[in-house]
Amino acid sequence: MEGSSSEGGEEGLGDYNSSNIKRARLRSTLSALLQDPILADVPKSPTLSDVDTLISLELGSAMRVSVLKLDGSSFDFAVMNSATVKDLKLAVKRKVTDAEESKMGHRQISWKHVWANFCLSYHNQKLLDDDSKLQDFGIRNNSQVHFIPYVKSKNTKRHSKRKKHRFFHGLSKRT
Repeated sequence: MEGSSSEGGEEGLGDYNSSNIKRARLRSTLSALLQDPILADVPKSPTLSDVDTLISLELGSAMRVSVLKLDGSSFDFAVMNSATVKDLKLAVKRKVTDAEESKMGHRQISWKHVWANFCLSYHNQKLLDDDSKLQDFGIRNNSQVHFIPYVKSKNTKRHSKRKKHRFFHGLSKRT
């Protein structure tokens, strides 16, 4: 009886080791596959949604959008043809966060600050309404959108033209 209980414990441990070996093999195979240039647009840690969007891109029901940053560099990603401005912002957030983490490790970016001071534009049209469809702005496959500086007005909660920062305004007044 005692021998059978210890054998059961060893079998459980054997299953555990076997499972870990399988998981390690799967990770190494997946890592090797993701190094293939054909799969260069697959994120390092793909979600089901990422894979679904890339399959839709191949089938023609998604589009590739490029974002031109203020420093002149750009990056691209795929979004569904029915995507909204909010979907585009989420894709930008994912892409930038993944790129920053791969370069510098874990970094926290305040996206509330980013969207309060910058917006995306396409052919000089500001993409401000999160519920608007990208196709309403004329954004199609291989379109390029731009980051531009912009600030929200505190009174109306809408974007207004950015004003120069006046740090010493009021200090020069003589009383």
